[in-house]
Amino acid sequence: MDISAIERYVPLYVEAAKLTLTLGGVGIVLAVLVGFICAMIRYYKIPIAKQVVGAYIELSRNTPLLIQLFFLYYGLPKLGVKISAETCAVIGLTFLGGSYMAEAFRSGLEAVSKSQIESGLSIGLNEWQLIQHVILPQAFAVAMPGIGANIIFLLKETSIFSAVALADLMFVAKDLIGMYYKTDEALFLLVIAYLIILLPLSILFTWIERRMRYAGFGN
Repeated sequence: MDISAIERYVPLYVEAAKLTLTLGGVGIVLAVLVGFICAMIRYYKIPIAKQVVGAYIELSRNTPLLIQLFFLYYGLPKLGVKISAETCAVIGLTFLGGSYMAEAFRSGLEAVSKSQIESGLSIGLNEWQLIQHVILPQAFAVAMPGIGANIIFLLKETSIFSAVALADLMFVAKDLIGMYYKTDEALFLLVIAYLIILLPLSILFTWIERRMRYAGFGN
């Protein structure tokens, strides 16, 4: 292990980590939003929209992110639509993540018992108050483990971004290996970078889940 090479490469990984977190963060936020909307559509069984959402979820969950990125980056220009690699990455992550988030939210919504809903209606809550004060707090608590797992999964999926020439962590590692043959050093820094990003998130989501359960939700 060449320690001096590791010291030289650290700044490259820092810059790559910034790009990974920026694109991953935007994609995840949009995925959560898309997933929540899709889950609400399926939960309330909105005609036509429910079928569209179901088709989207099946398509998204059964195609790899790499294929989706190739379609966006290499396929759309053939149809006259050109978008940047960064935009492709965000759209791809949102498209994939939205379907997983939708299922996580839907499981939480469906876990709310009918007796809870009937109790809310019996004390005079309207539909919006019922959603805000009864359904969503319990649904989020139940869905939190799935949401946390999906966020970590999507951050790991950002390693695919290198396929569309984005200088993310994986791109930098492959570039250093190809140019300098420093395989051990490049992969060591790659592992450390992902651990630094993902391990605190894993601990945070575990803490949030426990806090919600101690508060009486999600049991």
